[in-house]
Amino acid sequence: MTGSSAGAARTPRAALAELLTGNRRFVSGQPVHGHDVTAAAAVASGDQQPYAVLLGCIDSRVPLEAIFDQTFGSICVIRTGAHVLDRAVCGSIEYVVGQLGVPLVMVLGHERCGAVASAVDTLRTGERPGGSLAYLVDQIAPAVTEVGADDPRAHPMAVRRHVLRTVATLRADDLLTGPVAEGRVDVVGAVYDLATGEVTLLDH
Repeated sequence: MTGSSAGAARTPRAALAELLTGNRRFVSGQPVHGHDVTAAAAVASGDQQPYAVLLGCIDSRVPLEAIFDQTFGSICVIRTGAHVLDRAVCGSIEYVVGQLGVPLVMVLGHERCGAVASAVDTLRTGERPGGSLAYLVDQIAPAVTEVGADDPRAHPMAVRRHVLRTVATLRADDLLTGPVAEGRVDVVGAVYDLATGEVTLLDH
């Protein structure tokens, strides 16, 4: 993102348009940044003025800066298994919205998510995983229950439902609900297609 577009992306709509334009460059194979970034580029980024915060999955096939063709200083990225929320994640999002003035929060799920698959398997078999993986499964399970664990398309449907549930939780966050109601901040959900590289917005 250039300096001029950084200034233009201070509304939720402009920030979302900037992200999706970057994704189109990525899909077309014509990225501006190309992710051949250097230390010099990091230095040149100057003060931090991000226009969006992205909450995505830890999956190694979903590098958020790359798929939106962004460079140093343009977006804040938070990644957890299946973009599961906890207090640290919520606090981080509250910080970038409240202190850095970021107008857009995007929750990005993706096809063939392993954490969602674990939740589907747990509800189908009744065999709950051990350790902290159980926490991830517990947070995703309501989405699986809503779409029906025994449905043949439970996994892709649960990916989308879990995104929408995460969006709803963030929109109701004590420190975000006011800015969202005033239109200064928006929280949107989307899904990344591993096969095509395309990001599709979800209605909320």
